[in-house]
This record gives sequence, structure tokens and C-alpha cells, in this order.
Amino acid sequence: MTKPTLFLLKPGFHDDKGGPFFCPDCAAVEGFLKFAPEVERKLDVRRIDFPRPRKDIIAMIGAENQGCPVVILTEGDPIPAEAKRSLETGKAFISGSLQICEFLGRTFGAARPHP
Repeated sequence: MTKPTLFLLKPGFHDDKGGPFFCPDCAAVEGFLKFAPEVERKLDVRRIDFPRPRKDIIAMIGAENQGCPVVILTEGDPIPAEAKRSLETGKAFISGSLQICEFLGRTFGAARPHP
């Protein structure tokens, strides 16, 4: 069975502004996974390095969508309203920490962000 793929940036990266840094949006999703560890087991979680190009993401949803965090939905599953579709590959995905946490909580029956 294919699982949705969740891409998160590894903490401790450096860029032209210095570092070490972490991605606040990825940290929010990591926090959700700590609250709901059963959800992480239902995902293909890939923690990747900060520098672009992010080839694994590009291969799935194109270069224009390589921001993190992002969850790429499995083909054949219902596509929620908040999902976008890659113009390059046609795959559906959700970006943004709150949108991802809401989707994962709703989909897997876990706690969701308070509105």
C-alpha cells in the first residue's frame, strides 16, 4: 500500500544568512507528529537537506513546488479542497504547516490545530 509522502527539512542547516537554523513550518509539523506518533507510521516521512534543488520533491511535483513542508498525496485517494496539483506531474500535494496538520489530523483521526 502506498503512503502519502511528507517532506521535512532537517534542522541545523546554514545558508547565506548564517545558521544553524531550523524551518519553523517543518518544526510545527514535527510537533504534530510527536503529538500523534501513530500518524507518522502511516506516512513515508523524508527528512531532507535544506539546499536546493531538492531533487526528490522535484521528481514528484516539479521544481516550482520544492518548498517544505509538503505532503504528496497517493494516487487514487480523494483529493481534499486544500490540495494543489502539480502542473508538471499532475500529482496532488498540500503545503503549509497548518494545512498539513489539519489534513493529517482529519485523515488519520488525530488531534487537529485549533481553529
